[in-house]
Amino acid sequence: MPFLDDHDYLYPRDVRTQLTPNATQRTTLIVAGCYVIVIAILWHVPILSWIIYPFKLLTVGFHEMSHAIAGVLTCATIHSVELDPDEGGETRMSGGIPWITLPAGYLGSSLIGACLITCGFDTNASKIACLVLAAFFLFTLWWARRNWLTWALILGMSGLIVLFWFVGGGVALRYFILFIGVMSDLYVLWDVIDDTIARKVNNSDASAFARICGCFPSQVWGVIWLLIAFVFFAAGILVGIAVFKESADLQKEQAAHFLPVPGSSAATPGATVPTFLLVVVTSLLWKLLA
Repeated sequence: MPFLDDHDYLYPRDVRTQLTPNATQRTTLIVAGCYVIVIAILWHVPILSWIIYPFKLLTVGFHEMSHAIAGVLTCATIHSVELDPDEGGETRMSGGIPWITLPAGYLGSSLIGACLITCGFDTNASKIACLVLAAFFLFTLWWARRNWLTWALILGMSGLIVLFWFVGGGVALRYFILFIGVMSDLYVLWDVIDDTIARKVNNSDASAFARICGCFPSQVWGVIWLLIAFVFFAAGILVGIAVFKESADLQKEQAAHFLPVPGSSAATPGATVPTFLLVVVTSLLWKLLA
């Protein structure tokens, strides 16, 4: 009988232990919970809603860009991506596969939100998320070159990201990314309920999808998308808890050596990423405007 070494086996992880939040994660969860309450209040109180108005537009941007990305993946031609001051948006495309591009708006933006929530549990992951958002912003600007509101929104958000990158060694950036993730997922939940379940909007994505498929009314598709969005939201939290177990002090130490703030003791001439990104983004924006 051959000798079997126990070290050659992969034992299943203790799921309960892995999904039990530590002190740092409990703080993150409390902050996320406060975000939900504050966003819910500001979103539904007309006098106060202007406070989160730019972030509402950002979530609409995620929605429209998800349509556009799905269109590109299904060989569609993207003509424009536009945002309007009434918190609406439109993605104009020709070709593609409508039964993929139509649900991509809500499902894609909820997936983006879930990924940002996961990254919000770790400082270095938040920095990586910012680099992905930078690429996302550039594609948005490419398709929205004539829409001044989109330009103003993205330039403002880029400025906030750079600002928070410099605050507290990236801790502020982590909570900012967490806020954007929570905001994006809540937008999907509330918008699906408002447009498809509570009332029927004939020009909504769900109504257009129902006309193409013909098998279910728009309300049913709204419920299906809503359930998927809930799954994404919960998955974003659970993955963050399971993957990022580092304490706040360890995260701060690791962040000091990963894409550090220019001028800090840990920064090297080749590691001043925020400054480098500013130069690259400015150059690209100049070319887009030219």
